Amino acid sequence: MKKPKRARAAKAKAARKTSAGRSKAAPKRPAKRPAKPPRRAAAGDDGAKETLRATIRDLRTKLKEAQRRVAELEAAADTDFLLEIPNRRGFERELARAVAYMKRYRASGALIVLDVDRLKPINDSFGHAAGDEVLKAIVAILTRQVRASDVVGRLGGDEFALLLWNLSETDAKAKAAAFEQAIDELSFVFRGQHVSAGASAGVALLGAQSDAGRALEEADAAMYVRKAHRRHEPRISLVSS
Repeated sequence: MKKPKRARAAKAKAARKTSAGRSKAAPKRPAKRPAKPPRRAAAGDDGAKETLRATIRDLRTKLKEAQRRVAELEAAADTDFLLEIPNRRGFERELARAVAYMKRYRASGALIVLDVDRLKPINDSFGHAAGDEVLKAIVAILTRQVRASDVVGRLGGDEFALLLWNLSETDAKAKAAAFEQAIDELSFVFRGQHVSAGASAGVALLGAQSDAGRALEEADAAMYVRKAHRRHEPRISLVSS
C-alpha cells in the first residue's frame, strides 16, 4: 500500500531542516596551547653583566684620574715653578683673554712690564739662592699691591708683567712708579752684607683696539726707556756691615 503524498513531503522537509542545521553549526576552535613560562636568565648572564658594570666603573675612574692629571700638567705648564705665578705662556694667555674681553665689552686696562735692575750682580756675588730670595720678595710686593682680578706674571729671568684692569693712563703710570719705589726700598742681608735692588717699569694702555702682542712690545720698549733714565742711580749697594 503506497504512502500518501502529503506524508512523504513532510518527511522530506524534516530531512532538509536537519541537514541545514548541521551546516550552520559553528566549527570547533582548536584548543589553546599552554603559554610558555618566561625564560629565566642563566647564572652566567648575571655574572657577565656584573663584570661589564665593574669594567665601566673602572674605566670611568681612570678617565677622571687622567682628566685631573691633564689639568695639573696644563696648570704646571702655565706656572712659574719658583714663584708660583703665571709664566710667560700663562701670562700671555691671560692677556689674550683680557684683550678679547675688552674688545667685546669696551673695557680698558693697563699692561706694565717691570725689570729688576741689576739682579745679576746679586747672583754673581751671593749665588742664585740669594737672587731667588730677591725675586720672591718682589713678587710678594707686587701681589700685595694689585687686586684679585689683576694678574702678575713672570716673563722670564728678572722680567715681570702685570695686567691691571680699569686704569687710566695717569693711574697706570702712578702705579708703575709705586712698584718701582716699593722695590727700591727692599733691603736684604746676604753673608753679612746689606743688599738692595731696584726696578724699572714701562706702561702700555689696553682697550678695545689693543693687540696683545703689540701691547707687550710697547710696554717692554717703555720699560727700557725708563731703565735708561735710571742708569745714573744706584740699583744695588753692597755695604759691609
